[in-house]
Amino acid sequence: MNQLPKDFVIETVEMHTGGEPVRIVLNLIDMIQGEDILAKRRMMSEQFDHIRRLLMHEPRGHYDMYGAVLVKPSLPTADLAVLFTHNEGYSTMCGHAVIALARFAVDTGRVAAVAPLTRVGIECPCGLVEAFVEIKDGKTGTVQFESVPAFAFALDLPVTVPGVGEVTVDIGYGGAFYAVVEAEKLGVSLDGRLRDLVEAASALTEAVRNTIAVRHPLADDLSFLYGSILTDGRNTFAAGTSRNVCVFADAEVDRSPTGSGVTARMAIRYAKGQVARGESCEFESLTGALFASKVANPAHLPGHIAVTVNVAGRAYYSGKASWSLEPDDLIGQGFLLH
Repeated sequence: MNQLPKDFVIETVEMHTGGEPVRIVLNLIDMIQGEDILAKRRMMSEQFDHIRRLLMHEPRGHYDMYGAVLVKPSLPTADLAVLFTHNEGYSTMCGHAVIALARFAVDTGRVAAVAPLTRVGIECPCGLVEAFVEIKDGKTGTVQFESVPAFAFALDLPVTVPGVGEVTVDIGYGGAFYAVVEAEKLGVSLDGRLRDLVEAASALTEAVRNTIAVRHPLADDLSFLYGSILTDGRNTFAAGTSRNVCVFADAEVDRSPTGSGVTARMAIRYAKGQVARGESCEFESLTGALFASKVANPAHLPGHIAVTVNVAGRAYYSGKASWSLEPDDLIGQGFLLH
């Protein structure tokens, strides 16, 4: 494990999208090396994971904290590159963080503002994601991004969930893989206790992992089930706004509608003929936050009918922070109570 230089202070900008935190780590760029973004992610996981624990876990974070570590881009069209962190490790895509990062890039001058929309290329572990920041009266507003190629991996898959029985679920990829099912199929309600939703979604994730192995056709590093999304059962454009909750990583709960999850849901809807290209759909989280989404363009991905998906939302600043660790503070290295 590499140690931080003596008296090193980690600088962050704190944001949230729909209530879901985004802790943007500013000054580790020169430490994390690699020929591409996946190599950088492996390096951080193998050599600097203590920094993830320091910032995501208590006492500086909490069980549902989320982070975005800026690294040097390796793609020529990327304005910035990022590693996503959470309570368990590292994710491949994060829509709520992309929305925050795009606004941050324009507000800090990393990308020059151009009205009415400013393009920001963000290199993520899943690939390049293009975001577009609304510029109105000189201020940044709504951010939309176009996803990497998304697809339905499995439709109406029978899965046996302990304590529930057999349910049929869909599995979609929107930068990460998710199992998607109506909450009521698992005997829970989106208006019920959060603990019940977390337990049901976690049980579903485990059951799906025991049933099928997901695979991305281009990268083994992307081939894992990230979590489960429980929905209100509204799956068409005509049905109106659909509520959902995403439980990912180690039973972490997304406060936003989940950008990569919305992308996966739209890819599933498209594969089932429930939504047409260009139809605008709306998704709501448990906090009442809204993401708008539409299927944008066909995409090429070996072995799959893939599309890109547009997702739009708002991000806000919470503050700035400087984080340090005293040499004899063992508890301060990071812990979780749950």
